[in-house]
Amino acid sequence: MNSEHRIPPRAGRPFRLIVTGGGTGGHTYPALTAVRTLQARLAGQGGGLDVLWVGKADSLESRVAAAEGIAFTSVATGKIRRSSNPLKLVSPSNVADMSRVPLGVLQARKAINGFRPDVVLATGGYVAVPVGVAATRLCRVPLVVHEQTVRLGLANRTLAGAATRVAVSSESTLPLLAESVRAAAVVTGNPVRPEVFTGQAGKAIEALGLGGFDRRLPTVYVTGGAQGSQQINHLVRDVLPWLLENANVIHQCGPDNVGELRQHTASLSASSAARYHLTGYVGAELPDVLALADLVVSRSGAGTIAELTALGKPGVFVPLATSAGNEQVHNARHLADNGAALALVDDISAERLRDAVAPLLTDPGRRSTMAERARAYGRPDAAERLVDVVLAAAGA
Repeated sequence: MNSEHRIPPRAGRPFRLIVTGGGTGGHTYPALTAVRTLQARLAGQGGGLDVLWVGKADSLESRVAAAEGIAFTSVATGKIRRSSNPLKLVSPSNVADMSRVPLGVLQARKAINGFRPDVVLATGGYVAVPVGVAATRLCRVPLVVHEQTVRLGLANRTLAGAATRVAVSSESTLPLLAESVRAAAVVTGNPVRPEVFTGQAGKAIEALGLGGFDRRLPTVYVTGGAQGSQQINHLVRDVLPWLLENANVIHQCGPDNVGELRQHTASLSASSAARYHLTGYVGAELPDVLALADLVVSRSGAGTIAELTALGKPGVFVPLATSAGNEQVHNARHLADNGAALALVDDISAERLRDAVAPLLTDPGRRSTMAERARAYGRPDAAERLVDVVLAAAGA
């Protein structure tokens, strides 16, 4: 891919992009990173960017767009609830939601015709469906679909056949695509926020007050996402005394779970307690925490996978079993099958977590090998690659 892809003159006007996708951070933040990267690319070439984000009202994407100063408009959306039972697919809730999609398509057509974008970028989530359909079927605007996970999500599967380009995050996605889609597919990786690469371990120690950490021991970062994971919290709680004999631990447990865990850890010895940092949320210091971490225990969402592989961090993944399309299990197994992580799937217990973590804590060589294999799957330049695809689809 040519990251110096230049923009031809457009009669003096800025490049115009509609971005759609959201509902979760996994769809929203890659879109935001792509927008920021495109804006920087154009500014470096003396050009400008006008962006309109089309999403769901009162949603994560609406709040992110407002915080970034990106124009936003909402459309009606319909969430299709998956089920292996065909009768459940025609449940009242599904029928009611699907009936909203045509209205969303008409609203999206109005937004597209009014904004006149050079290209539409869809990053998944059910809000992307009406916008993608309007772009390809009614407005004849180039559509780029970006998929963050190994397997295409339902929204992106719906749009892929009509898309100008289908950008995927992993080589292993290509054989899973319909033959008619493969010709339009390109591997870009999943965009990672640039600040993730700026972390400094020393800053984490200072910011979080980790003076009791023993730097001769590896540091484990445990996270269940912004809200925390009860499953991961309980697994770690049940092996914590053993874990703290072998490692320092930063445990991001979710704001609602701090009190419960503090009760369980009150009996730790002074030396163990000094090596355990419990926090509800990790914010701006996350890049520094990741720089300090020698091992990460976490869910296996697409954003987490992208960040850890781009950084080359060994991971022990506990996939969220209820994730859409079982995507977290697919993500974790993909890396585990190639020695780039460990995955705890089915029969998950504290003992299994201990057995998985123990060899990585005691053997730096094993951690190093896993880190190198993880890095081989990382794509730090994913945002630049996706911008290349967007510009190419627009005829730039």
